[in-house]
Amino acid sequence: MSATHQFVNVHRVLCKGPSDLSAVQALVDQGTLNPHHIIAVMGKTEGNGCVNDHTRDFASMAWSHWLSEKLSCSPEAAHQRVALVMSGGTEGILSPHFTIFTREWVRAASTSAIPQLVIGMAQTRDFAPWEMGRMAQIEETARAVKAAMQEAQIEKPSDVHFVQIKCPLLTKQKMQFAQQHGHDTATHDTYESMGYSRAASSLGIALALGEVQLANLSDAVVQHDWSLYSTRASASSGIELENNVVVVLGMSHAGRSNLAIAHTVMKDAIDTSGVAQMLNECGLLAKPSPGNAIQEPEPTRNRMINILAKAEASPSGEIRGKRHTMLDDSDINSTRHARAVVGAVLASLTAETALYVSGGAEHQGPAGGGPVCVIFEKTSS
Repeated sequence: MSATHQFVNVHRVLCKGPSDLSAVQALVDQGTLNPHHIIAVMGKTEGNGCVNDHTRDFASMAWSHWLSEKLSCSPEAAHQRVALVMSGGTEGILSPHFTIFTREWVRAASTSAIPQLVIGMAQTRDFAPWEMGRMAQIEETARAVKAAMQEAQIEKPSDVHFVQIKCPLLTKQKMQFAQQHGHDTATHDTYESMGYSRAASSLGIALALGEVQLANLSDAVVQHDWSLYSTRASASSGIELENNVVVVLGMSHAGRSNLAIAHTVMKDAIDTSGVAQMLNECGLLAKPSPGNAIQEPEPTRNRMINILAKAEASPSGEIRGKRHTMLDDSDINSTRHARAVVGAVLASLTAETALYVSGGAEHQGPAGGGPVCVIFEKTSS
């Protein structure tokens, strides 16, 4: 008896601005992309990545309207059907782009002998302002991660390589609403609320994957106990939603494509060793061109589709014993510094600038570091 499996494909396209979907439309016109198969879109937009970064909302709106036309539904319905995760901030050499995930359900007589890339999506309920950054968000996120794993047909937490979450933040209006209803919020600072939301979401991922235990979690550990973290969490907060959107990426024998995913963890913002080892094991570490001329490196054994990474300024104020000033800069937020640094480090290894580097890695990898994953096509035996 045949079983249902999933065929996943991933496309990365550049954009001229948050609403520019011309390259996406070109894929459709070429017959390369079927809009009905899109399950998730991860975008890097050129805003500031802070509370007032409306490029995220702009990109989400453009995608919702584009999808509504293709899927013959309302923009709201399209947004519910497709996980739209927009991360603001392309500082330094990072290039604005979209990474599009498609999934088709196919029938096969048997499972694949070799695990392949699979994807699952789930959403939490909306959070009240006083729940953000607290246990309610942690536990609800853990439930959604497990639901997304089940949809992705991932059997073991160890087969999960990356969990991307888009989570909400607090505005002054939400804080006032909480006070009017007799509640206090995790923080009274709108920017800090982004970190609290990312932190609670990431601890929810860690709980779902068995990286932390429920007994060790409480409201008090969020943004304080840095020994608790997930090695596969990526959370990005924004003003454009009230719930958590969860995308789980992993490997499964139920996958039928020729794509794969691997992950590692950067111990700090300049840690290249683990990333280089991961790329080498995946057949993706390019050899530099000989001589001093700037040339394209030699082709790799497999084809890299994209790297997804987290970045943050070390909360200790130091990197390898030397002081950094990212946390003291009143002109440029520390997350913007961190994205620029990690983007440059990863670009130096891959000769690629359209990389998904998200700032703010609270409980996402060790303090000052962050998880990194690579999605690639296996073109060699």
